[in-house]
Amino acid sequence: MRNFNLIIKKTIDFLGSFIGIIIISPILILIALAIKLTSKGPVFFKQERLGKEGKSFKILKFRTMVVNAEKLGTGLFVKTETDNRITKIGKLLRATSLDELPQLWNVVIGEMSLVGPRPPVPQHPHKFEEYSSFQRKRFEMKPGITGLTQVTVRNSVPWDERIPVDVEYVENFNIWLDIKILFNTFLKMLKSESIYTHNNDKKSSDIK
Repeated sequence: MRNFNLIIKKTIDFLGSFIGIIIISPILILIALAIKLTSKGPVFFKQERLGKEGKSFKILKFRTMVVNAEKLGTGLFVKTETDNRITKIGKLLRATSLDELPQLWNVVIGEMSLVGPRPPVPQHPHKFEEYSSFQRKRFEMKPGITGLTQVTVRNSVPWDERIPVDVEYVENFNIWLDIKILFNTFLKMLKSESIYTHNNDKKSSDIK
């Protein structure tokens, strides 16, 4: 039954992301123009992340911060919406999660899924080799644009406390769970809660 659900998931991922890109292409173009006209630098932000089984790939997002932001201020940490590295249009994109839309391309080419554990950067907060066997279960499925963690705790708890939620998703995955998470994601986008890590240094970064 799990294999059947995985086949359905793979089909939904490809068709959903491919058709989704076509439908929202006018929005993607408007966002790209807004970024280009209001700040210096590229439209897109690329960053190496850990995917399924710890294999690295380049995640694609709309750029919401100044160029080389990870080398300025608090580095990989983005604690509040007042971080002066965030651009004006970036604040809106982060609040609405519209900056995540380019990841639909990561889904089309098979690097990510619409739903799954969020992919961390390779060296932070842990290298892949440093995760325990329990924690590595979160890497048994492709990383997702959204996931069970995003619709429950998001950034309100430290990274290590999010891992059990990711493992819970992997162990209990079925296509109906994915549909529920996608539905709840749309509701979360309207609320814009727990986007930033505030003052907890143990929490993971979300620089983009």
